[in-house]
Amino acid sequence: MTELAPYAVTENNSSGRIIAEAAPQGRSEFQRDRDRIIHSGAFRRLEYKTQVFVNHEGDLFRTRLTHSIEVAQIARSIARRLRLNEDLAEAISLAHDLGHTPFGHAGQDALNACMKTYGGFEHNLQSLRVVDMLEERYAAFDGLNLCFETREGILKHCSTDNAAKLGAVGERFLKNRRPSLEAQVANLADEIAYNNHDVDDGLRSGLITLEQLEAVPLVATLLHEVRHAYPNLPERRVVHETVRRMINTLVSDLIRQSESNISVQNPITLEDVRSAPAMIAYSPELNEQQRVLKNFLRTHLYRHYRVLRMSAKAQRIISDLFGIFMADSRLLPPQFQRTTEADHARAVADYIAGMTDRYAIREHRRIFAVEETA
Repeated sequence: MTELAPYAVTENNSSGRIIAEAAPQGRSEFQRDRDRIIHSGAFRRLEYKTQVFVNHEGDLFRTRLTHSIEVAQIARSIARRLRLNEDLAEAISLAHDLGHTPFGHAGQDALNACMKTYGGFEHNLQSLRVVDMLEERYAAFDGLNLCFETREGILKHCSTDNAAKLGAVGERFLKNRRPSLEAQVANLADEIAYNNHDVDDGLRSGLITLEQLEAVPLVATLLHEVRHAYPNLPERRVVHETVRRMINTLVSDLIRQSESNISVQNPITLEDVRSAPAMIAYSPELNEQQRVLKNFLRTHLYRHYRVLRMSAKAQRIISDLFGIFMADSRLLPPQFQRTTEADHARAVADYIAGMTDRYAIREHRRIFAVEETA
């Protein structure tokens, strides 16, 4: 096993758990975190939560669960090369989407609008809320009682108002400090996974074409390589081979640039990492190519009329459910019923955010559909 870098997170320099526990047997503290995440109810529900396409639109499109597994694989590979804590990078990757609403970003935007007067809704903050409070599995504590470094990695973004309420895990947003390199790796692994796999799903769905993607430099170069090397390859395999090479190109560049950044900053301890600029990054050239790819996907996939139609339906479902539950708390399961308005709104948001795509559709139908019976 490769020796970890001195600035990597270890059990010795970890800030530990909120509630002290006996050391795990036969596994590390961060392996324990990973295992708790995998066995959580929120993790299982990711199987039926959307990445881009709504769950019922097809069995082969990526879900939040498959996406999280792919992020973990990429993060572990990068962490290994950089001599960082693979188990921590994996745990963060597997947990980063636990707070996502049904229907992807459309659902998140709708729920945030509904919660505007109650503090808003941030999916990263909700992911932390899931592991800190909402999971109810253990006798000694609410949530999963994860290590500090796993929790800070889950909280990739956070408004300053909310950060001020979170104590130590929110301080870096107020003091302009960085999380561990493992958290930085998981963040970029997430970007690599969703950009490239959205290309794959977009092509599979027919919403974008290889001809359109030839306008994207990162894709065009690799697509030309594949077609030149394998002139008779079926298009489906051309797509897989191109996406595979895209991921490899980005990961390789990220490792090279990050190694260079680490060498320049020369951190000795984990504290040095927190006080230095972000060190996990692409080269300027690849960063620009990633930006072009993002813009392409935003224009041609995420704003495609078929995606927007489903997004409009999703937002209507979320808004309708929020409105009816706010108006009559008796329609909620007992564990989500609260007395004060603010607590009630947050409980409604917790309930809706925890739904899968298909459960939200069914719940909406159960409450609002009027069907004739024989």
